[in-house]
Amino acid sequence: MAAPKPIEVWTWPTPNGHKVHIALEELGLPYTVVPVNIGTGEQFAPEFLAITPNHRIPAIVDPDGPGGQRIALFESGAILMYLAEKTGRLVPADPAGRYACLQWLMFQMGGVGPMFGQYGHFHAYAPEQIPYAKDRYAKEVTRLHRVLEKRLSEAEYLAGADYSIADIATFPWIRNPARRAIDLADFPSVKRWHDAIAMRPAVMRGVEVLAANQRVGAMSDKEREVLFGNTQFKAR
Repeated sequence: MAAPKPIEVWTWPTPNGHKVHIALEELGLPYTVVPVNIGTGEQFAPEFLAITPNHRIPAIVDPDGPGGQRIALFESGAILMYLAEKTGRLVPADPAGRYACLQWLMFQMGGVGPMFGQYGHFHAYAPEQIPYAKDRYAKEVTRLHRVLEKRLSEAEYLAGADYSIADIATFPWIRNPARRAIDLADFPSVKRWHDAIAMRPAVMRGVEVLAANQRVGAMSDKEREVLFGNTQFKAR
């Protein structure tokens, strides 16, 4: 039998990128990394837009998709679901467990990711200080931690007894809590969960993908324009 062809992962070292890196490492799937430097505008390159019209990382190309046909996917949640279903792992097999997993995956996609992102924007990147926005998203970040705390005080992992893509999706956003003025000691069940996941070898490998490319220090004016200025909103 021929060795499986590697999955192309178009990505950058952000929480959304880390989700896919971790999943691939956990599943033991072969993959190659295609760096997409979002600070310099590589996400607007035609070859990337051919995969994802939303010009956001991550995206994948699996040459051995359903029916042995090539498939390209964007949106990290959809990619996690695809990888789990491709391998029959990291999603509970029973229907009730599957939906528990999917609801917590959607909680991350619709809540944790966007709200933590808005916190980061208004606290670290906005060109003007807007107290209302800073306060709103700080409170929402805390509230979401409380939701996670309640769930994780009742179950070992977000979907229940077993580690799943719901945990993989959420973990990268809970890392580095000081960036959001959060002390995980205030959320002991979240801390227990976070620390256990952080020690998994596949997670350690996943967060190291492209780690040398992570920005250190203040964002440059060019990066700010690419990420938040008119470049972001140009019709393509």
